[in-house]
Amino acid sequence: MTPNGHRYLLLFSCHAKRESAKMPGMDELQLRDNIANVGQRLRLSAAKSQYGNSDILLVAVSKTRPVSAVRAAHRFGLTHFGENYLQEAVDKVTALEDLPLIWHFIGPIQSNKTQGIATHFDWVHSIDREKIATRLHYQRPAEMRRLQVCLQVNISGESSKSGVTMTQLPELARSVLKLSRLQLRGLMAIPAPDMDPDQLRNEFAGLRVALGQLRTLAPSLDTLSMGMSADMESAIAEGATMVRVGTAIFGPRNR
Repeated sequence: MTPNGHRYLLLFSCHAKRESAKMPGMDELQLRDNIANVGQRLRLSAAKSQYGNSDILLVAVSKTRPVSAVRAAHRFGLTHFGENYLQEAVDKVTALEDLPLIWHFIGPIQSNKTQGIATHFDWVHSIDREKIATRLHYQRPAEMRRLQVCLQVNISGESSKSGVTMTQLPELARSVLKLSRLQLRGLMAIPAPDMDPDQLRNEFAGLRVALGQLRTLAPSLDTLSMGMSADMESAIAEGATMVRVGTAIFGPRNR
């Protein structure tokens, strides 16, 4: 992770090292091709976007994927990996300590999980309560760099979905900005599945507008974490700076 949490550029290396590894569920050539295809989708979408985000960060969602798959993805140029389940993630972080990986926690956060998240992750995308932010702050080791965080917004209004409402967002942002071991970077959202394309664009646009409004509190906010395998083009068109992609890279999950 770079000092002060500066944004990482989307860099792809499509030339695999001559290194073999067993990776169940998908051969490495397919993984290489998938990564190249996702990179092409991102570049084309960024070129069309009026917001000019040419340095979109790709977070490979590696939840439920084996350590061997993450190693292989790293050989094909990926550095940032997203996880939802703490114990599974800690096992991977430990097994992959020899690689210069950046770890993102992207799932809902329970209070009893904050210690492990604060200790093992570089980014957290899913802060939606002051209590969680405060626990992450106090549990972040003082010798580690500031934890880079995004606030999760429930842009679709689903009662079953995590995230703060737009109305509650400024108050939560003010609270997080006071926590010295956290660095507030921006916003994250997960839209409802199977949403109408026009509605989807409107939801992403609403998150972009909300980030712009929050810059009155913190002008340095620079991150819109939105867009996944099926909707990354719509997210990038509305200003995404970070996309979280799993299936398009690793294939369908077994669970």
